[in-house]
Amino acid sequence: MTDHQPDGSTGDPDEPPDAPHAAELVFDCESPGRARLLARSVGQEVDEIGGDRTRATVGARGRSLVVDVAAEDLVALRAGINTWSTLVEVAERAAAVGDRSRDPA
Repeated sequence: MTDHQPDGSTGDPDEPPDAPHAAELVFDCESPGRARLLARSVGQEVDEIGGDRTRATVGARGRSLVVDVAAEDLVALRAGINTWSTLVEVAERAAAVGDRSRDPA
């Protein structure tokens, strides 16, 4: 079970998971608050994604959402990168819809 931080992030974005292959995905956000919101949103998925060949941590670093993906092999790393990139994209779109629903036109 992953320890969730008070901001909803998982792990320390400055200390990526240990594995032979790793990638750091950094997504620029409009504000530190948006980065924390997205970290809480996608961080919920850390323990839910099946498979034992990849691990990930999710966190906010200033205005950036940081997802560190570590894998036992390159195929698993590619799959992990695709999965986490898609999760972040969906979270960004959902947050944008929420923004529009609160902002009367």
